[in-house]
Amino acid sequence: MHMEMRESPHNHPAVPGVPAVAAVPGVAAVPGVAAVPADEQRDQRDGTVQPEESGAGSRNRLLARDAISAAQDVLLERYRLASARTAFDLLRETSQRLNIKMHTLADAVVRVPGPVPGADLWFPGRGRSAPPPLPLLGIDQDRSVRLPEVLKAAMRRVLDVTETDMGNVQLAAGNSVLRLERHTGLDRQFTDFFAFVGSPDSATSCGYAAEQRRQVTVRDVSTADLFDEESRRVILRAGSRACHSVPLVDPHGVPLGMISSHHERPLNDFSAARIGALRETGTAVGRWLSWYRRTTVLDALEDLHRRASGAASAAGPGAAPGPAAEDAGRRRTDGRTEGVRP
Repeated sequence: MHMEMRESPHNHPAVPGVPAVAAVPGVAAVPGVAAVPADEQRDQRDGTVQPEESGAGSRNRLLARDAISAAQDVLLERYRLASARTAFDLLRETSQRLNIKMHTLADAVVRVPGPVPGADLWFPGRGRSAPPPLPLLGIDQDRSVRLPEVLKAAMRRVLDVTETDMGNVQLAAGNSVLRLERHTGLDRQFTDFFAFVGSPDSATSCGYAAEQRRQVTVRDVSTADLFDEESRRVILRAGSRACHSVPLVDPHGVPLGMISSHHERPLNDFSAARIGALRETGTAVGRWLSWYRRTTVLDALEDLHRRASGAASAAGPGAAPGPAAEDAGRRRTDGRTEGVRP
């Protein structure tokens, strides 16, 4: 579904005489895509899934189910639980008790090294720290905030800087995947198709930005070589003619998430001031996400360990963790988009 192109103060139309595709000096950029140089970085609408993209929904449901199944397998092996249903119930109950999304908890079960066999605590001696401040997002440091509030405010900040009303937020999940968490102004077809994005092999600006660990501008979706034709078609139907992706990086520069703005008209490069503001936002939110992983997520894992150990004890003396469980609990991804440092 193509949107009518309207004049808007949130558009940055191409300047006559300036090529739609231009390379940034000193940066190896995909044709039609501008990666912001490292030195510069330092300074819902409803839609219908079309038949040709109808497989996206089933693909995404399969990916989501696989993530939960992998966590169930780890718990079954580690705690010698009675059944996969018991493992699922433990994940669900901990998710509800600790106010953490179940897929986030499941990802952590697979991603984080498991506890010492027989230990009462998964993370003994773990220290705690206050959350990093988020003044750029207008969030009061003196009150506790939840992840959805931070992601919503972060997306709003990026869309304000880039002057658009369309955008989305993704968080890094297992196996170098970005999972869609929030969005605005994008149709159902878009959000179904891009619910999961693989990095770096996916034909997307967000995947490329995660691989490059820097901001990426797609000046014109219709001509950029980055996209395969199916991805390009879905993006254009959503009314996005250009996009800009901002990595949310931890203190080591590893992307823990991504915010992308989408624009109705082709873009020129953003000014150094805007790039700097976006970099500052990505750094601040990335630090908060790193803190969230070290506190809220590990709190949930500790609670899960306590409850699963109790379930194992109730199952009888044969329910002791074994070597296979520890190997499963120590499985890691390649870390390009995760930065796992609990």
